[in-house]
Amino acid sequence: MPVHAFIFPGQGSQAPGMGRDLAATFAAAREVFEAVDDTLKQKLSKLMFEGPAEELTLTENAQPALMAHSLAVLRVLEREGKFQLADRAVVVAGHSLGEYSALAAAGSFTVPGAASLLRLRGQSMQKAVAPGEGSMAALLGAEMDVAIAICAEAELAPDGTRQVIQPANDNGGGQVVISGHAAAIDRAIEIAKTKGIRRAMKLPVSAPFHCALMAPAADTMAAALAAAPPAAPIVPLIANVSAAKTTDPTDIARMLVEQVTATVRWRESIQAMATIGVDSFIELGSGKVLAGLVKRILPDAAAQSAGNPAEIEALLKSL
Repeated sequence: MPVHAFIFPGQGSQAPGMGRDLAATFAAAREVFEAVDDTLKQKLSKLMFEGPAEELTLTENAQPALMAHSLAVLRVLEREGKFQLADRAVVVAGHSLGEYSALAAAGSFTVPGAASLLRLRGQSMQKAVAPGEGSMAALLGAEMDVAIAICAEAELAPDGTRQVIQPANDNGGGQVVISGHAAAIDRAIEIAKTKGIRRAMKLPVSAPFHCALMAPAADTMAAALAAAPPAAPIVPLIANVSAAKTTDPTDIARMLVEQVTATVRWRESIQAMATIGVDSFIELGSGKVLAGLVKRILPDAAAQSAGNPAEIEALLKSL
C-alpha cells in the first residue's frame, strides 16, 4: 500500500481561474470560498475566478487565495469521497505559505483563521522592504553548497559594506532561490556565471522573501501567532524550517515565525518524508509545481496534483 504525504503549494502557483470550476461544481468548495470572502471582507473568490492577474499576484491576495483553493479541494475530497486526512496521510507539508494550508488541513487553524493570518503575513512581508530595495533570483543547476558560496561572495558591496543575501528556497533538483538586497542579487547573478551555473535569473517578485530583510514581518507574525496560536495538528507537519516532523503547537508557532526570514528547506523536507516511508506525494490546490519538484528530488516516487473536478475524481479513484 502506498504511504501518502499531502503537500500544499506556495506563492507563484496562483493563476486567474483558480477554483472557479470547483465552485461551480461543489457546494463544499463554495463554502470555503465564501468563508474566506467573509473573513477578509473582500470578494477574493471573484479575483481568483476572474483576475486580473496583477491584482491576484499581490502578496496579500495570493497567499490567502492559494490556501482557499487548497482547502476547497480538501473539503470536496472529504464530502464527496468520504475522505479523512488522518486515515490517508502520515504527514503534511507546505511550501512557504503552503505551510499554513497544511496546518489548516490538519486542523491546527480554521480556514478563516488561516485566511486572516495569511492576509496579515502578505501585507507585512510587502511592507517590510521598500520597493526596489530587495530582489530574488533563481539559480538553476546549482546545489545548495554552491548557492551558499555565491551568496557569501556577493554579500560584499564595492564600498566594503555587507548586504543581505541568502538562500531562500532549496527546491531540489538543482534549483535554489536566493533573496536579499537588490544590488547583492545582481552581483550574485554575475558571480554565478563564473561558477558553471546553468542559468541565473531574477524573479518577478515584489519583495525579497525568506531572508533577514523580512525581520519586521517576522515580528508581526510573532504577535499574531501569540494571539491566535495553532492547535496540535491531527497529522504531523514536516516544517519548512527544520525539515523534520512535529506536532507540538509551541514548536509550530515558533517555526512559522522563523520561516519568514529562513530558508524553505523543501529538498530536505521531501527527503525526510521518504526516510519515514512516504512514497506517494499528493499536491492539493493550484498548479503542479510541487509534484514536479518531488519528481526531481525523488524520481521513483509517485506524485500527483488535484486542483479541479477531474483531478479530484482521478485522485479519489487512486486512493
